[in-house]
Formats: sequence, C-alpha cells, structure tokens
Amino acid sequence: MIHALFEYQFMQNALIASILASIVCGIIGVIVIEKKLVMMSGGIAHTAYGGVGLGYLLGFEPIIGAFVFSISAALGIGAIKRRGGVQADVIIGLFWSLGMALGIVFIALMPGYPPDLNSYLFGNILSVTRADLYLMILLTFFIVFIVIALFHDWKAYLFDEEFASIIGINTAFLEYLLLILVAMTVVVLIRVAGIILVLALLTAPAAMASIFLKKLKSRMIFAVLFGSFFCIIGLWISYKLNIASGACIVILSVVIYFLIYAIHTVRIKMKRKSIALK
Repeated sequence: MIHALFEYQFMQNALIASILASIVCGIIGVIVIEKKLVMMSGGIAHTAYGGVGLGYLLGFEPIIGAFVFSISAALGIGAIKRRGGVQADVIIGLFWSLGMALGIVFIALMPGYPPDLNSYLFGNILSVTRADLYLMILLTFFIVFIVIALFHDWKAYLFDEEFASIIGINTAFLEYLLLILVAMTVVVLIRVAGIILVLALLTAPAAMASIFLKKLKSRMIFAVLFGSFFCIIGLWISYKLNIASGACIVILSVVIYFLIYAIHTVRIKMKRKSIALK
C-alpha cells in the first residue's frame, strides 16, 4: 500500500479523505452520542439520497444535492422537534423514508441507463476525486472551527441544556447548529462509508473513546485517532482484497468496538465481584 500511495493519485486522495473523515466523525460523533442523536443522524444521512438522485436527474454534482438535502432535513427535523406535537422518532422515520423514496424516483426518471450508485450508498474511498477533496476540506475546516470557537458553550450544552439556557447560552441556536454540523459531517463521510454505512463510522470511534475517557476534549481527540486507524487499516484491507472500502472500514470499526466493549464489561463485572467479596 505504501508503494501504491506514492505511485497512484487515487490512493493519495483516499488517504487524505480518510483523515478528513476521521476528524469530523471523531469530533461530531462524540457530541452526537452525548446528546443521543444517533438515529436522528441516520435520518439526516438517508435523506441525502434524495439529493444524490436529484443531482443525477438535473445534471449537477450529486454530492451538492446530498449537501442541500441533508441541510434541509436537519433544519426540518430540528424545527418540528422543537415545536413539539410529534414524536422525534416519527419525524426521523418519515424524513428517512422520504429521502430514500425521492432518490429512487429521481433515478427512475432519468433517461437511459441508471447510474451506479454503490459508491454513494456503500462508499468507495478509492473513487474520491480532487473536487470531492476540496469540498471535504472546506466542510472539515468549517466544522472544526465552529466546534473550537464555541467549545465552552458546547460543554455547558452537553452537560445540562437547562443550565446552559439559564446562564445565557442560546440552546436553540446550538441545537440547530449541531444538526447542520451533523448534515455536513454526513456529506464528508458519504464518499468514505456511504449513506447506508455512515452511521457506524460516525458513532463507533466516538463510542470507543467514551469507554476509556470522560473529558470532552480527550474523547474527541481519541475518537479522531480511532477513526483514522479504522479508515487507514480498512483502506489497506480493501486494497489488498479488492473489496468495498466502506464495508471494510465499517466492519473493522464495529468488530473492534464490540470486542473492546465486551472486554470492558467483563472487567467491570470482575471488579464489582472482587469488591463484593471483600
């Protein structure tokens, strides 16, 4: 893989994309898990499929369509959720289904043969182009900047939303902003893991970091490191075995998470047993 990295442009693009994806999924993933927004993130991700289909139908870049649909879904879910009256899981399920259905319809309306959507559904990091990288760099920079600039507000918001509101933090703004950041993260991850698999890469590194660490900043840093490890090793495996890169990355991350979680659970049980016997 090292030889291929220096020889082939697509391998260099894939490596850069994996690092960018690891940064955003590590940072936003920690916040998503802390606020229990995993399923909402999945709803936003699947809504992006409608934008991909619209991009193909109207002849513009599908990733731009995914971006527009993801942002729209994030704002729509946030607005309905805050107004109340409808359960959040109902809203998420409807947006989830609507996005996928619109994508199918838009693709069906295209003249000629339908395009191969596997790279958008399941990810293909080896097909990342320079244009994809530029968009990923822009979104990653924006996400990191926003999180760092409002880091203390995020800490208060995650610790206790009611307390954050009392001390003067605009929690409604932070909630909408968080959903928009999730939408941007989904767009960054689409080319790496795909719409179907993006949820695992968004949550597995962050969930693993939460097992070992409690401080928000430390969890974000380690989640980025874990994500980088999963992406790079998964990329190497997919290159060697000539199989889908997104699937390799997700399988690796999920298997290692479950292994770490099982070991951690056993250690806690053994520790409690030893304390009870004393």
